[in-house]
Amino acid sequence: MKAIVKSLLTMVCLTAFSIHTYAQQATSVTNKLSMGKVEPYQMQVTYNKTSHLIFPAAIRYVDLGSEYLIAGKAEDAENVLRIKAAVKDFEEETNFSVITGDGRFYNFNVFYSPDPSTLNYDLLTMQKASNRENGNDVLFEELGNNSPSLAGLILETIYKKNKRIVKHIGSKSYGIQFLLKGIYVHNGKFYFHTELKNQSNVPFTIDFVNFKIVDKKVAKRTVMQEKSITPLRIYKPLDEIAGTATDQNVFLLDQFTITDDKVLMIEIFEKNGGRQQVLEVEHSDLVHAKPITDMHLKIN
Repeated sequence: MKAIVKSLLTMVCLTAFSIHTYAQQATSVTNKLSMGKVEPYQMQVTYNKTSHLIFPAAIRYVDLGSEYLIAGKAEDAENVLRIKAAVKDFEEETNFSVITGDGRFYNFNVFYSPDPSTLNYDLLTMQKASNRENGNDVLFEELGNNSPSLAGLILETIYKKNKRIVKHIGSKSYGIQFLLKGIYVHNGKFYFHTELKNQSNVPFTIDFVNFKIVDKKVAKRTVMQEKSITPLRIYKPLDEIAGTATDQNVFLLDQFTITDDKVLMIEIFEKNGGRQQVLEVEHSDLVHAKPITDMHLKIN
């Protein structure tokens, strides 16, 4: 009898231990899943009024969770999303997601309200108020393994440090000076740091900047064979350089090399004007690009 009781007690203890162990494992799994969870923002919409969301960067992708919602980017404002209810008084909760050009992913749970408490949302302010970490990076195909936030950090750092490490590439005519201040390289990408100085009293409005590879022998004449390279990112929009003013910019391009018989031409064109400038970059300049790691950035 004693042996039977002892066996039963042992089975009860083992069962309790197993349940406790399973509970611990389940809690551990739940905690790990929670760590990777993207917490949604909460918002209200209505049928007769439009809500606006202002994002820190241009909107690249929007996905609506149901037909209860209609949305679209505001005209001439790439970072503003308009959204409203397509159906009156819907009862079910719905959602939508947004990806911005800086690689951030945003998720929203949406409820219907006949009188929303607010119609305008500033996502940068909401992020700071909720003390959210910017860990939800989205990788874009054109950037490869480079996260958009890291690429943005590098562009910003080069711009703010504003050092001139290349001192032999520039052009000057019509009171306009165009300089290549630096070439940087990181993880398969080039960063070209430029500066435009307007020494005249007439503003210089930038129409576009062109990167292309051409043969050396025809670089200063009509170009018959050329290969255009489109920048993947630009630190700031191309704008107007006021009279007697100076401004700079940073361009992100895919990494490439050229042979000794070719040059990279960087052309900047004036809108409704003829004061365009041209820079010529050779093979030796590209292969001596400065590694970003030398800038002591905190990169992963």
